[in-house]
Amino acid sequence: MLAFPAAARAGDASLVVREVPLRGERAPAAAASPRFDLVGLHWRGPGAVSFSTRSLAGRWSAWRVAAPEAGDAPDALSGEATRTASWRLGSPYWTGPADGIRYRLHGRVTRLRAYFVRSRAVAIPPRALSIAGSPLIVPRLGWSANERIRRHPPRYAPALRLAIVHHTAGSNAYSRAQSPAIVRAIEIYHVLGNGWDDIGYNFLVDKYGRIYEGRYGGIDRNVVGAHAQGFNTGSVGVALMGTYTSRAPTKAALRSLEKLLAWRLDLAHVDPRGTLTYLSGGNPRFGAGVPVFLRTISGHRDTGFTDCPGNILYRQIPNIAIAVAKIGLPKLYAPLVTGRVPGLVRFRAKLSSALPWTVTVTDSQGVLLGTGAGTTAKVDWTWDATTYDKGKYFWTISAPGVRAATGTLGGTAPPLRITDAMAQPPVISPNGDGVDDTATISYTLSAPATVTATLLDATGVTVSTLVAEELHGVGPQSFVFTGDAFPDGSYTILLQATANGKTVTASVPLTISRA
Repeated sequence: MLAFPAAARAGDASLVVREVPLRGERAPAAAASPRFDLVGLHWRGPGAVSFSTRSLAGRWSAWRVAAPEAGDAPDALSGEATRTASWRLGSPYWTGPADGIRYRLHGRVTRLRAYFVRSRAVAIPPRALSIAGSPLIVPRLGWSANERIRRHPPRYAPALRLAIVHHTAGSNAYSRAQSPAIVRAIEIYHVLGNGWDDIGYNFLVDKYGRIYEGRYGGIDRNVVGAHAQGFNTGSVGVALMGTYTSRAPTKAALRSLEKLLAWRLDLAHVDPRGTLTYLSGGNPRFGAGVPVFLRTISGHRDTGFTDCPGNILYRQIPNIAIAVAKIGLPKLYAPLVTGRVPGLVRFRAKLSSALPWTVTVTDSQGVLLGTGAGTTAKVDWTWDATTYDKGKYFWTISAPGVRAATGTLGGTAPPLRITDAMAQPPVISPNGDGVDDTATISYTLSAPATVTATLLDATGVTVSTLVAEELHGVGPQSFVFTGDAFPDGSYTILLQATANGKTVTASVPLTISRA
């Protein structure tokens, strides 16, 4: 259970939490509040909440829904998602200086909590840096990120596969000096309010065209964010600051977004105009394991039930992809190496135009062992490594003017392990009320393996086989457990993974209780 302080200060920003008294009325009385610049609401129950805020001049704003972008969230089975799993989380809304708020309830809401963030604007413009050939980016230090409140070290995906475009769904009426304060306020709300490890987005772009580093971990690394539930691993989430449902982003914001995506996708050798199939990690729209066809540059609404990034911005994504593809040419896309040593090893890639390309292979001492070349837009060369021993080898695919692709072959295979095994929720009540009727069993494999999952009762006797010798690849895995056919009690799900004659196990405790 995560306990939230009534008030907390984090550097140049502070957060105050207030419980909103609910006495059954649809519109709780307007309440004075501490002065704030950003507000976010949490509530319990299947209903919805809207709110209006009062400026320091005494003017009330239009009514706004509390969770327009509910899919801005960590993956459902991650540790940071479980800290507030019983609450519905509203989006952080930048109001500008305000001192009052009123609420409207729609449907059943049993509890309501308000998070008020004060984040002061600073007149000194933040310093921007270029790293690894990036466009100018304001680092975390530049917007005064509070590194003391980060909960856990960053997690990294093995590869970057796509970019997801968002809007923050806050006010568009902010000044240049307020932009760093908005980023800082979102960080405070995401971490101290929602209980996440860090700010959810990987990058943010203001309407003036300034780019801000988001989640900690390295702008050139595949940091797993908390911006698109079920699709965070292997994606980079970029949020334009403001609401773009009926208003177009500024030209400065679009140009910076395009430059950022061109650089970040080029680092990963991903074609901005490509497509892919992504297996969802699970969210209300796409259950865990559902294949979803996406564009390399997608809008948040492509991955879940949300209007993000707003109708106007979403309609511009095809043109954004075209513009991104034209920046920084020539480029190298989709390097792929198949085969192993000893044997035949095939190297493939695609160039944005016909160029003289070269593939080289060296040993651990840098000695050249093989080389291939061509002059077309298609890279395709096979290295005959039948006479070489097992070991670690290094390869490079290069062409004039492109960012070279590099990698390794061989080396020691990682030991087979099952890690991060858990049930979410750990207690289920399969009584058909739609609440906690099932549990998602998740785990991670360090290497491809054949997996069996069995259900054991409290005495260790096998009750049922849930997964029977299914082949799974390396990385996160999951399946849904339905307890309808089993009586109440304490159980254990035994996971067994087998590869190359070795078997490893992991146990997941689970309770069925219809009480």
